[in-house]
Amino acid sequence: MQSENFTPNNTNNTVRELKGAERSLLISLAVVVLVVAIVAIVGFLCINKPQEYVEGQVEGTTVRVAGKMAGRIEHLYVKEGDTVHAGDTLVHIHSTIAEAQLASARAMEEVARAQNRKVDAGARSQVIQAAADMVATARAAVDITQKTYERMENLFAQGVVTAQKRDEAKAAYDAAKAQLSAAESQYSLALSGAQVEDKDAARALVTAAGGNVEAASAVFEDSYLTAPCDGTIDEIYPEVGELVAVGTPIINVLSTKRWITFNVREEMLPDFKMGQTLSVFLPGLGKENNERTVEVYYIRDMGNYATWRATKSTGQYDSRTFQIKARPVDNTSAQDLRPGMTAIYKD
Repeated sequence: MQSENFTPNNTNNTVRELKGAERSLLISLAVVVLVVAIVAIVGFLCINKPQEYVEGQVEGTTVRVAGKMAGRIEHLYVKEGDTVHAGDTLVHIHSTIAEAQLASARAMEEVARAQNRKVDAGARSQVIQAAADMVATARAAVDITQKTYERMENLFAQGVVTAQKRDEAKAAYDAAKAQLSAAESQYSLALSGAQVEDKDAARALVTAAGGNVEAASAVFEDSYLTAPCDGTIDEIYPEVGELVAVGTPIINVLSTKRWITFNVREEMLPDFKMGQTLSVFLPGLGKENNERTVEVYYIRDMGNYATWRATKSTGQYDSRTFQIKARPVDNTSAQDLRPGMTAIYKD
């Protein structure tokens, strides 16, 4: 058997082959890295900057309907989800206490009016006639005593009667005149009726009683609660037959007014100016007709609690957050907006 002989030439060839393979591998890797770098640079230069967008939310006003009267829910005229208009009757509250208070106030008003009529009417005709009769009687007595006194005065001058008789006649005449004066005063008082102060007091009682009736009526009117605005019945709290206290919320009415709220950093404020119109996208409206045009009407700083704090070592700066509100330009297009929906504005 003949064995192989390894010579220095063979060894050198093998080493050269290994070095050539390594060199080819390094060149290939360098080419790959270069290609990747070129592709990355080209991609960075060609790829467009992603579009920025601001996410907001649809909001609405909810009005709570409550009454000034405590009572029991007698009837509910609406149900959740119904569309109502301002002034529509929503619920009837029954209260026997309120009814009794109103009846009592009306009765007291009638009493005050009757007293006022009595004061204004003055004395009865019978009282006036009696006073007139007393005046006539007193006047007749004055005539008689006057004639008697004049006769006694003449007889006294002739020396027929004594001075005492003359004085007694004079005293009777003076007493008759005093009684006539008193009778005439009574007759005048009967004709004039009550004093001015009494009349004023009677009228004031009528006014006070009327005020009590108005107060009781105002409370009683709240037995029927109406819708304060156009909207949708959002929530009903009590059931028919339940007792409710004064001021207890009974029904929530979701107003038809809608707006969209965005919270943006201050560097985006140039995109949101007062009176500016924006086109927003609402995913909750489906694939068709899901864009609405809104107008900015409110811009407010949200305060320090909503400030974006920057890391000073990076050279950035703090950025405050502002709240932006925008309402639909077309009210009819706002009817299908629901509070809580997401609204997206793309810059």
